[in-house]
Amino acid sequence: MTDKLKNNKFKISDLPKLLLETYKEWNKDDPWRLSAVIAYYALLSLPAFLVIIINIVGAIWGTEIVQGKLTDEISSALGHDAADSIQAIIESTQSDNKNILSTIIGVGTLIFGATGIFYHLQLSLNEIWDIKVDSSAGWKKLFLDRARSFGFVLVIGFLLLISFVLTTLLSVLSEYISSFSGELVVYFTYITDLLLSIGIITLLFALMYKYLPDAQIQWETVWVGALLTSLLFVAGKFLIGFYFGQTNPGSTYGAAGSVVLMLLWVSYSSLILFFGAEFTYVYAKHYGIKIKPDKVAYTYKEKRVVVSKGADVNEENIEKDP
Repeated sequence: MTDKLKNNKFKISDLPKLLLETYKEWNKDDPWRLSAVIAYYALLSLPAFLVIIINIVGAIWGTEIVQGKLTDEISSALGHDAADSIQAIIESTQSDNKNILSTIIGVGTLIFGATGIFYHLQLSLNEIWDIKVDSSAGWKKLFLDRARSFGFVLVIGFLLLISFVLTTLLSVLSEYISSFSGELVVYFTYITDLLLSIGIITLLFALMYKYLPDAQIQWETVWVGALLTSLLFVAGKFLIGFYFGQTNPGSTYGAAGSVVLMLLWVSYSSLILFFGAEFTYVYAKHYGIKIKPDKVAYTYKEKRVVVSKGADVNEENIEKDP
């Protein structure tokens, strides 16, 4: 199948074959374990991540407004109990009674905590694409990875701000349209809001696939994988929201129910993210688009070879993986 599709342009008729191979590769990479790891670190990173986002976007939009909108989004996805728990976590991390030293330590802790989820997403994407980081890269790479992860926190804040602005403009436009067409505005608002959500989410996934892994990948491949992932993510958001609303799985765990719901939601979202990453890899492989490792990394896939840092791939420097 690879030989038939390689170097050809994408056709809709190829999609079933690509999706089938994507599922097989995705299942081989044990996404359940990877998603559980991401869910764990997401839970640890959540308070710091939300505090940074609220303060960054709130500096322009207003912290109370941003906090209220985030609470509404969390409530719609996870329910009121989970939203109240997260609200309490955010309030407990914000205190005015701090000296300079504790403030500096607090800011450093927030940054380190907020970047944890993206750092481990990077490790998971490397594993899915079979990218192996050179063990001699050292602390410098770790620092750069954390800086890159913090960049994603800022990117999410920026995209969230854009989302708020577009939502406000959409609301104003909807009110104008409703003045002469009552029913039409409902469909217009829903479709436009859905398209905006897909566009923003696609951009976020594209940036993740492009810049998080230790690999060089073309934008052509990134956009295809990101669009598929965003469509699956939006569909999955509705499905898991419906599931939570009908079954309320967190009620079984009592006081820990909100935590369980957050873990389930992040784990489910991570499965979709990893499926999109696997599709991106399969797509690139079938159409002859190379995904190259960075200078501090190497890769092996079908031949399972290990290449030393900076070496060329040939018979003399290829060593079989035991």
